[in-house]
Amino acid sequence: MSSSAPARAQGAQRRDDILRIAMETFATRGYHNASLAEIAERSGLTQAGVLHHFRTKAGLLTGVLELRDKSDIEALGDGRPRGLGMLRHLVDTARLNAERAGIVRLYTVLSAESVTEGHPAQEYFRGRYTGLRAIVVAALREAVDAGAVAPTLPVESVANGIIAVMDGLQVQWLLDPGAVDMVETTERVITALIGVRLPPEG
Repeated sequence: MSSSAPARAQGAQRRDDILRIAMETFATRGYHNASLAEIAERSGLTQAGVLHHFRTKAGLLTGVLELRDKSDIEALGDGRPRGLGMLRHLVDTARLNAERAGIVRLYTVLSAESVTEGHPAQEYFRGRYTGLRAIVVAALREAVDAGAVAPTLPVESVANGIIAVMDGLQVQWLLDPGAVDMVETTERVITALIGVRLPPEG
């Protein structure tokens, strides 16, 4: 092992620590109200130390969003399910989200902020919604092609509705967790929209 390997490992660990602290800070305060000074202090670094790893506050935000995406990719596993299986996966995602309030809060706060002019995450969230709609539309079309749902199903509108319900439930759940069952409500809405029951879990 080269002498630089421990230093690289230490640098990677430091970067991960900064990202997790920044994730908590952005989720709590939003991007604009979160300061590099606070993130640096909580990380045990100077602002220059944080900027050594990420260069800019916007770069730090990009790193946080990439970390969030990594957790979703890991949850999906090898490839995406098809047809109704993908819709079942969305319900499973709601279950997973109920166990990771920090990530849900980060997504909710930053996605809402991103509609404001000049927000550095605007393109990220625009692309994320475009990609998510495409995945859900593809799953619905696969279900139609398999004869699992009616061929007259308006797949684009249904996909938009599913995404809207899932995001709206997250806001309600963050404000009053005891009053909202994201898993049950997500499944009920999806089955109501597509007109058939989803396959069983697992």
